[in-house]
Amino acid sequence: MGIRFLLIPILCSLLHNINYAQEKSTKIRLGVIADPQYADKDSKGSRFYRNSLLKLDTASEVLNNGKVDFTIVLGDLVDVGTKDLEPVRRRLARLHSPVYNMLGNHDFVDTKDGTQLYKELGMQAPYYVVEKGNWTFILLNTNELSEYATKLGSSEQEAWKNMNDGLTSEKRKNAQPWNGGVGNKQLQWMEKKIKEAQKKSKDVIIFTHHPLFPENGLETLNNREILSIITKYTNIRAVISGHHHEGNFGTYKGIPMVTLEGMIETDKTNSYGTIDLYSKRIVLTGYGRMTSRVFEF
Repeated sequence: MGIRFLLIPILCSLLHNINYAQEKSTKIRLGVIADPQYADKDSKGSRFYRNSLLKLDTASEVLNNGKVDFTIVLGDLVDVGTKDLEPVRRRLARLHSPVYNMLGNHDFVDTKDGTQLYKELGMQAPYYVVEKGNWTFILLNTNELSEYATKLGSSEQEAWKNMNDGLTSEKRKNAQPWNGGVGNKQLQWMEKKIKEAQKKSKDVIIFTHHPLFPENGLETLNNREILSIITKYTNIRAVISGHHHEGNFGTYKGIPMVTLEGMIETDKTNSYGTIDLYSKRIVLTGYGRMTSRVFEF
């Protein structure tokens, strides 16, 4: 009897170690940076534009030491358009693993052709998918339907105007010139990618510049339409966003909705993080102002 009771904790410990080893072997680690918003101009309020270059240097060093598989930058690489983009590109080039950029509203400032801006940021398309292991990462373009990213008289600008007018009549707080929305073609593409991932039993994280939830006036213009689509599927593990520099968090129908703190804010305190992905949990480790979080599913 004594031997049996002695063996039980030993077996439990062995099983724990085996499970831990299996989980560790399947781990994917990515870096995340939101809103560097660099500009060669004086600081204003809590935004220290020039300081973002030093912050990117620090983040690159830590992410390299952490051996991330890749890094996602969630938009607003610059504050006033691409004239200040080159110093940011040089910093991001110091990362040893791939960098996947996203479009933010500030990236469009003084841009002649918003439909081609993604090329200047080294992106394969305005919205796209990254695959790694058992995970699918969907990088949306929430600027697609906006005043700042569309050409005068275009069908996209007309769609934005109709959407914005509807939100204004509903007295929604997000009907603002710095917010944008997602068009029908992109929504159909997003749902197709989610279905493909679900068919292959793959987990999905959706990345956006403008948050989807909680609603505070900075969310994507048609956030409710996007939420109605993604909540139909059981393989969405999180939505991760930028744009709202203070950061935010909420859970929508069981899906964690994380808004990352913006790098641009404060004089010296940085903001960036790593995300470790396991078979049953997500671990966000924040540096500086970025909040650390753990999600299990």
